[in-house]
Amino acid sequence: MSEEKQNVSLHINDGDAFYANEVSINFNPSNFFIDFKCISPRIDPRNQNSATFSLKHNVIILEPYALKEMMTLMKELVERYEKNFGKIEKPKAAKAAEKLSKEKKKSTKEKTPEYFG
Repeated sequence: MSEEKQNVSLHINDGDAFYANEVSINFNPSNFFIDFKCISPRIDPRNQNSATFSLKHNVIILEPYALKEMMTLMKELVERYEKNFGKIEKPKAAKAAEKLSKEKKKSTKEKTPEYFG
């Protein structure tokens, strides 16, 4: 039997770059679903009565083993990044927002009855 060489053309669709400012992860017995979201406010002159937001999202579906391997790789990459550029810390603005959110929850909790009788 002689071996024949075959030419193969492969078209790769890279897709657009995507900035995500929020992520949610869900799973079922066979897959993990990672939903990357970009939520941004918009000005809509037609609607003056309510806020308008734009939501874009991309979902990645992975088998459990593939997700575990990805986590291992990401851990290694973060360690390498921190070795080269310093420890990654939560931004000051995010810390301040968390503090405000906790204070708001405390003040709301005190006003809300714990039972209805």
